[in-house]
Amino acid sequence: MRRSKAVSAMSLLAGSALLLSACSGGGNEGGDPNTGSSADIKSMATGKAQSGENFKLGAAPNSDQVIVGIDQGFSAYNNDTPDSNSSYNTYVLTTVLSGADVLDGNNKVLLNNDVLESWTVTSKEPQVVEWKIKPGVKWSDGDAWDCDDFYFAWLSHNGKIKDGDTPVFNSAATAGYNLVNEATCKDDLTFEAKFEKPYLDYKGMFNSTAMMPAHIVEKQTGIADITKLNLNSPLEELKKAGDYWTNKFKDFDPATMPGSGPYKITAFDPNQESVTLEKNPLWIGEKGGPAKIIVRAMKDTKAMATALQNGEIDVAASTQPDATAAATMKGLAAQGVTYGSASQLTFEHLDLNFAKPIFQKQETRKAFFEVVNRQEIVDKLLKEVQADAQPLNSIVFYPGEQGYTDLYSDKAGKGAEAAAKTLTDAGWVKGADGIFAKDGQRFSVTITHNQNDRRKQTVEIIIAQAKAAGIEITDQTDPNFLKGNLDKGEYDIALFGWSAAPFKAEQPSIYIPKDQGGSQNYQSLNDPRIKEAFDKAVSATDEAQGTAAYQEADKYIAENYATLPLFQTPSMWGFRGIDKVYMQSYNGALWNAGEWEKTS
Repeated sequence: MRRSKAVSAMSLLAGSALLLSACSGGGNEGGDPNTGSSADIKSMATGKAQSGENFKLGAAPNSDQVIVGIDQGFSAYNNDTPDSNSSYNTYVLTTVLSGADVLDGNNKVLLNNDVLESWTVTSKEPQVVEWKIKPGVKWSDGDAWDCDDFYFAWLSHNGKIKDGDTPVFNSAATAGYNLVNEATCKDDLTFEAKFEKPYLDYKGMFNSTAMMPAHIVEKQTGIADITKLNLNSPLEELKKAGDYWTNKFKDFDPATMPGSGPYKITAFDPNQESVTLEKNPLWIGEKGGPAKIIVRAMKDTKAMATALQNGEIDVAASTQPDATAAATMKGLAAQGVTYGSASQLTFEHLDLNFAKPIFQKQETRKAFFEVVNRQEIVDKLLKEVQADAQPLNSIVFYPGEQGYTDLYSDKAGKGAEAAAKTLTDAGWVKGADGIFAKDGQRFSVTITHNQNDRRKQTVEIIIAQAKAAGIEITDQTDPNFLKGNLDKGEYDIALFGWSAAPFKAEQPSIYIPKDQGGSQNYQSLNDPRIKEAFDKAVSATDEAQGTAAYQEADKYIAENYATLPLFQTPSMWGFRGIDKVYMQSYNGALWNAGEWEKTS
């Protein structure tokens, strides 16, 4: 699951730990002697033409087809609605849609200099930011990629346009856009935003998935000029645009879903969960690299590793670490496979649903935390993939960041006796079946997740831990869990991952009430202290002030026993016959696919 939360530009992550394995037919000079690597994976984290704070695709010879395996399939062109919001859409769209920024493999935020000249703060009081677009940038259907698209991104993400209590544009996140009180196209290539409050993370706005084609909406709805719509326009006109943006950019239609990046989507098979990308002939940047990229869903990570071994795919890119698959890919060095693993801006967690009566009692949430031994989960499921993996102890921060504080070691993994005491002290009584009950309600709950072997193994471990404490856990696998059922709140406990871009300011949408902007608050958490802390953090005028406020929010979330972080998820990838592939922790492997060079 993707989310728009993240690590602030104020405090980017420290370098990722890497596990490497590769061979190119001779010793390991220049590589890692501990792994037999002959490839410098760390150098692959930067683009070939990256310079300073700017990113451009580097030159590469033209080549033929590349096949990439990922864990789950592409499902929607518009990835910014709650029901479509998924990392696996981002992994495809990152090379199809252009945005203002590019994240390199080190999570450095870079200006997308292929399509933008600059982003500039032209005034601090009030804050005014200007985005300058390069002349000649086009969508693959020939229309200009210009200020209209920026304006439409603001219109669709500001969250202020409603029909009663219902958002007209059902955006998964509104942070930043909701603080813009005046959006203007100064000319075709200049977009200006005036903010009602300071917003330090403005570079995270107008990313690739936010940039839907305004000209398509105009043509399909009869709206003459999208930039003439504003917050006070007639509701019927706004609903035309909102309905199209929310509902019509699903799946794939080549006539209405062009590319603005180096590639465009030319085929999508939802049954096979395969999507085909081909070169965008109107792309303004370097035009080399693979002519065609086929992205296939391979939900069994072991099968993905085997497919790489058998030459069925060229790149295996997984965010679902699996010890057997990792061992397989590491063992393919003699066949020319390079293997890498790195901590992602993604974490696995358990969300407790406050809408369920059993979790409206603090003692049940506390007891559940106490029985979950996260170290056992990490040791059994992650160590082969990443030897230094540890439980994660913050929701807002990652290890190595300014502000990271351990808020969960004293709450989780305290054991069956501690959990039983918590329940007994609150009046729960263990029945003849060994399960606690109170007022006629047994402590019996389900953990729901999508089809994923590692998550199933995680639940199996928790079932055994909980049973010893008198808590009954049932494993529920739902293949559609991340495609609509999660955001409907159809679960007791949800097991999934949040993926984060390097900006914290969009995190509040997960933990504040839905009627106050919490579009991704699927667990019905409601603590006014959390919103107050996030409000202070988002509008902070300096880094120290912002970090302190984010720490407050982090503390209040932990005190609610709402979300139990398990671990920062390591990615793992392997590739053969390409010069350099690095799996970016938010945008996946294709972030620089246009500069991949085939070596065999």
